[in-house]
Amino acid sequence: MEKLRKIRIGIDVGGTFTDAVAIDSADHSIISSIKIPTTHSAKEGVAKGVVDSLLRIMEEGKIAPEEISFIAHGTTQATNALLEGDVAPVGIIGMGAGVEGVKAKSDTVLGEIPVSAGKAIHTESVFLDTSKGVDAGEAASLLTRLLSAGSRVIVASEAFSVDNPDNELAIQKLCEEKGIESTGGHEISKLYGLKARTRTAAINASILPKMVSTAEMTKQSVIDAKISTPLMIMRCDGGVMKVDEMKKRPILTILSGPAAGVAGALMYERVSDGIFLEVGGTSTDISAVKNGKVMVSYAEIGGHKTYVTSLDVRTVGIGGGSMVRVGKDRITDVGPRSAHIANCGYCVYTSPDVLRGGTVELIRPLPEDQPEYVVIRGTDGKKYAITMSCAANYLGYVKEGDYAYGNQEAARAGFEKLGEFLNMDPKKAAEDILSLASAKNEQVVRSLMKDYDLDPSILTLTGGGGGASTVIYALAKHMKVKCQLAKNAPVISTIGAALAMVRDVVERTIINPTEEDLLRIRSEAENRAIESGANPETIEVDVEIDAALNRVRAIAMGTTELVRKDLDQQDLSPEELAQTAAAALSCDASDVSETAHNRFFHIYTSKPKKRGFFSFLKGSSEPACVIDNKGVIKLNLKNAKVRNAAAGELLSSAYDIIREYAVYDESGERAPDVFLLAGSKLIDLKGIGEVRQLAALTEVEAKALASDETVILIVRPKN
Repeated sequence: MEKLRKIRIGIDVGGTFTDAVAIDSADHSIISSIKIPTTHSAKEGVAKGVVDSLLRIMEEGKIAPEEISFIAHGTTQATNALLEGDVAPVGIIGMGAGVEGVKAKSDTVLGEIPVSAGKAIHTESVFLDTSKGVDAGEAASLLTRLLSAGSRVIVASEAFSVDNPDNELAIQKLCEEKGIESTGGHEISKLYGLKARTRTAAINASILPKMVSTAEMTKQSVIDAKISTPLMIMRCDGGVMKVDEMKKRPILTILSGPAAGVAGALMYERVSDGIFLEVGGTSTDISAVKNGKVMVSYAEIGGHKTYVTSLDVRTVGIGGGSMVRVGKDRITDVGPRSAHIANCGYCVYTSPDVLRGGTVELIRPLPEDQPEYVVIRGTDGKKYAITMSCAANYLGYVKEGDYAYGNQEAARAGFEKLGEFLNMDPKKAAEDILSLASAKNEQVVRSLMKDYDLDPSILTLTGGGGGASTVIYALAKHMKVKCQLAKNAPVISTIGAALAMVRDVVERTIINPTEEDLLRIRSEAENRAIESGANPETIEVDVEIDAALNRVRAIAMGTTELVRKDLDQQDLSPEELAQTAAAALSCDASDVSETAHNRFFHIYTSKPKKRGFFSFLKGSSEPACVIDNKGVIKLNLKNAKVRNAAAGELLSSAYDIIREYAVYDESGERAPDVFLLAGSKLIDLKGIGEVRQLAALTEVEAKALASDETVILIVRPKN
C-alpha cells in the first residue's frame, strides 16, 4: 500500500484574489498553487472563496482528504470590516465596586469608537455595582436595556477581571443563555488599564457576528470535504489559531495578510535580521525581522492603541502598478494612485507598436486628483500607464521568468514617448521614477532599522509579493544594502499560512516579578497555545520583561504536528560555517574561531579565544556572531563576551555572572544586555534593566533543559 503524503494547505483571502497553495510536509515543495477571484457578492461572503480554492487545489493536486495534515487561511475580512465600518453596535456592561467603581463607570463609557475615516463603532454603556457580586435580575435588566437600544453584541468589563474574571463570566453566561454573542475583557488581554482593555474588547465584539458567521461556514465546509484536520486561522502576529479560538478573539486576525507574508519569509527563507517588503500593485507592506523573530507592537485602530499585539507593519503607497506624476520637464512623484484604480493597462504588458503610434495624456485617476498622472493613449484607443513595473523592466531589474516580467521593448517604447513629452532622456526618466519611489521606501526602512536597532552591515531586504522585483533591487542599490527575492515570492503569503506555527501571547502587569510569577505566566501561555491547536511536545515559550511598564509577556509557539522539520537546507560544514562567520564579522576566515557551541548554534569571534568549561573569556570585548547549523546568522554583536555552562550549574551561577558586568552609577544599577542560547532557542533578554530579573529568566530557561545540556550566555556590557 502506497504511503500517504502529509500535505499542508495555505489559503490567503485578499480583496481581489484568493490564493491557495499545497505544500508537501516532508520537503516543503509546492505540490500545487491556484488563484481565483475573491467573491464578495455570494451569500457565503469570503467563505465561498476559501471553500472553492480548497476544493480546486485538492482536485488539481490530486490530494485525498486524509493526506491533509494542516490547513490554515489568512483573511483581510476583519481589517476590511473595520475600514468599511461594517461593524455591529456594541453594548458594554461596566462593573466595579466602591471607590474603584466610580472610575470603572467612567472608563467603560466609550461612545463612538472611530475605526477609519468617517466610520465608527457605536457603543451603549450601562454600569453594574458588583459590591455583592453579580445580581442576576439586575444584570438581565441591564442586558435588556442594551438590546432595546440596538446593541447586537455585549462586552462585559470589570476593573480587575484579569485577576478574577468571575463577574465577567457571569455576564457572558447570561448572554449565552439568551443566544447573544459576547466578549469578556479578560479574554482579550491580561493587562491592567480598564479603558484600553474595554476599547479593545469592544472592537473585538463589533466584528464578532460577521467573523463567527464566516468561520462557521468555512469550518463546516472543511468537515463536509471529509478533512479531519481542524481549520486554522492566521493571526496578526504571524501565528495561527483554531477556528473556535478565533470565534472568541477575531480581533487577532487584523493585519493577518501581511503577517502571513513575514511568516513565509521566516519559515521558507529563514530570514534572520532584515526588512521584509511585500509588494502589491498599489502599496508595499514593510516590516522588520530581528534574530529570526518578526517585530510586533500594539495595534492602533482609529488613532487609539489597543491591547492586541500585531505585526509592526508600515505601508507605503508604492507598488508595481504605481503611476507616475509629472510637471514641466520632470518627474515629480510616484503614486499613490495605481493603474487599476485609473482603469488603465501597463505599458510594459502590451505591444510596443500600440504605444509607438500613441499619444501622451495627463489624467485624473480619481475626481479629486490633479491632472498630472501620465498615460499613453495607444493606437487601440486604450490607456496605458507608465508604472513602477515599466521602469524596473526597462532598466533591467526584472528578469525573465519573474512574475513581474513583461515586454521590455514595450517598456522602452513607453519611456521614449514619455521622454519626448518631457524633453528628457528616457533612461533618466525611468531612473528618476525608481529613485523617487526608493526614497519613500527608504524613509520607512530607516525608521524600522532605528526602532529595532538593526545593523545595516548585516541587513538584508527580502522581497515578497508579485511586484517585489519592481521595488527591492532599486531600493537595495539606493540604500547600498543586500537584498534577495523570496523563493516563490508571488505566493509567499500563502506559503506563510501553510507553514505558520500556532502562537499565543499572555501579558500581565506585574511589579518586580518573582521566579514563581515567571513560571506561572509561562505555563499560562503554553496552555493557551495548546488550546489554540499546538501539539504540547512542540511548544517553546519565550518570556520578556518590560521593567519600565511593569509588564511581563510570555510568547508560546508550537506546531500542530509532533515533528518540526527544517526546510530542504542542509547543515553546513565547519569550513562553511567559518566562512559565513567571517563574512558577517567582515574579516578573513582564518581570523575567526569558534568560541562556543551547543547542538543548534555556533558562536564565532574574530580572534582566538580560550576554551574551557565555564571559563570566562578574559581580555577586551570582541565582535561575535551566532550562527545556526544551516548557516543563518542569528545574532551579530560588535562587543560581546561569552560564557558557557551546563544547565544545572547555571542555575546557581547566573546571578553572579550577570552581576559581574552590571554598571553602577548615579542612576543606580544598569544590567548588561544578555542573550541566552538554551537548546534550540536564542532568547533576547536585552532591555531588562535589573540583574535579578535577568537571572530569574535565565534560571527559568535552564530548568527546562537536562542538567548536563550546554547553555551559553552572551553578555554585551553597557558603556
